[in-house]
Amino acid sequence: MNQAGKNHIREMGVAVLKREAQSITDLIERVNGSFEQACELMLGCRGRIVVTGMGKSGHIGCKIAATLASTGTPSFFMHPGEASHGDLGMITEGDVVIALSNSGSTDELVCIVPLIKRLGVPLIALTGSPDSELARESDVHIDISVEKEACPLGLAPTSSTTATLAMGDALAIALLDNRGFTEEDFARSHPGGRLGRRLLLHIGDIMQTGEDVPHVGPDASLDEAMLEMTRVGIGMTAITDKDMKVLGIYTDGDVRRTIEKQVDPHQTKIDSIMTTDCTTGSVNMLAAEGLQLMEDKRINALLIVDEKMKLIGAINMHTLLRSGVA
Repeated sequence: MNQAGKNHIREMGVAVLKREAQSITDLIERVNGSFEQACELMLGCRGRIVVTGMGKSGHIGCKIAATLASTGTPSFFMHPGEASHGDLGMITEGDVVIALSNSGSTDELVCIVPLIKRLGVPLIALTGSPDSELARESDVHIDISVEKEACPLGLAPTSSTTATLAMGDALAIALLDNRGFTEEDFARSHPGGRLGRRLLLHIGDIMQTGEDVPHVGPDASLDEAMLEMTRVGIGMTAITDKDMKVLGIYTDGDVRRTIEKQVDPHQTKIDSIMTTDCTTGSVNMLAAEGLQLMEDKRINALLIVDEKMKLIGAINMHTLLRSGVA
């Protein structure tokens, strides 16, 4: 391909993005009373938000339904073609229907409107034609019309589908904010994602316990402490009294500093070289908080204690990284 051809491709890409961006900008003035009424209907919904649309509008509808569901508004997509063959039974009293159609006259949608009305279910229509049958029959109509499609032939749904998606996002986020939906709420519906792990995973879920928690008494020698560190392999050992109360910590970094002082590992007691003012965590601490604490303190391991400073677990940076928190 010559340079002229490459330039034309680039120009076409830019033209499409500009056209679609303008279509979204044009929607701003339509966030009006109709938008508010639609939100009020959805906020008052005792059931689910049923999103429906045909063709490319249907694909956009699937995404809008997914966004609503993941942001605190129970929702699902219903195919309008299947609705007239039994799937209309998905709609129950207390639901709200959102119908998407750029023309506002999609046969499959118009066909089921009387049945939706008979159920007494509120109908919100997003169309590009305020005078269309679907717009007239709806309880609330939101105008998503565009000046023209980004497709140079004016045929492929481009600007119109982008505008529909953007308005759907605007509705979903307006509802999210009004419901007081939080990061924790979002994480609960996304437990497999990174955000879910960061917000829901606690230290108690991933810490080492029992025999996997290295510890020695204050009278242990340095070489005994190093053997305990080697046994477990998390880069440190706790020093505890007979009741497992934490007295201090000794880490890999301390080993290097001790060697520089050329002390006798057989004769040196661990309580004489341990760090007494050590950083600790709790089982209820979020793993993300534990990670932040370790980064702030520039440490690679953390002792987990109860309210009486009794040792109950341990965790290191590698465990946190493997858990997907970082």
